[in-house]
Amino acid sequence: MGSENTEEIPVSKKSIAFVVLGVAALFIAFRMVAPTLTAVVGPLAAPTPIDTAVPTSAPQAEQPAGPVTPEAEQAIAALEQIPIALPDQTPYDRRQFGQAWADVDRNGCDTRNDVLRRDLVDTTLKPGTRDCVVLTGVLHDPYTGKTIDFTRGQGTSELVQIDHVVPLAWAWRQAAADWTEEKRQQLANDPLNLLAVDGPTNTSKSDQGPALWMPPSEGYHCSYVERFVQVLDSYDLTVTTEDHAALQSELSSCTGGE
Repeated sequence: MGSENTEEIPVSKKSIAFVVLGVAALFIAFRMVAPTLTAVVGPLAAPTPIDTAVPTSAPQAEQPAGPVTPEAEQAIAALEQIPIALPDQTPYDRRQFGQAWADVDRNGCDTRNDVLRRDLVDTTLKPGTRDCVVLTGVLHDPYTGKTIDFTRGQGTSELVQIDHVVPLAWAWRQAAADWTEEKRQQLANDPLNLLAVDGPTNTSKSDQGPALWMPPSEGYHCSYVERFVQVLDSYDLTVTTEDHAALQSELSSCTGGE
């Protein structure tokens, strides 16, 4: 095998000079054109920096203005133990809760007059009724904040009504349908579940739970929901998802700053 032969090509000084002059000419031309090019297309964009920061956690939910009251705290704890359940669709009848305003405590007076004596001020009582029947009185209505003069009689007695805080039809749907009649009658006449209130306001409430109805007076909301939960807890009632959420929301707003 033969070896490769190479031939050296001589490079003249003149050729080198031409190359140097050509490079210099290109450099000068670029310097002249660069300002015009920048004006037309703008400066070259700097590369976008890569964000290496560690993501922060999502903002926390807004906290109450202050700690809730002891009463609200107790109600919140009780509410968390109350079962959530769908309403029972069995037809409701008021008679399933026994005789209206029965004398269940055997004190010789019906439940309606017991509550009127408890909740009204400046009362006068009917003679010969063993201080039972309320003839007149003044109600400082918790639901509206109004002051109502009560007078017993046709067309006037209904201005003050006795409200079941937990309505009987609502209770029927949330477990009371399975109770004995004795237990239902106890709930219907329990002073814990009863308040003397403005008649038209009580009528507007009907059998609605907290998700659909709250007292017009916002200043009474905390007392209302605390009492509502207390009744549920005392009688082992259940609660719907919507009413549970409404009760929880109201209780969470019952701060010491109120």
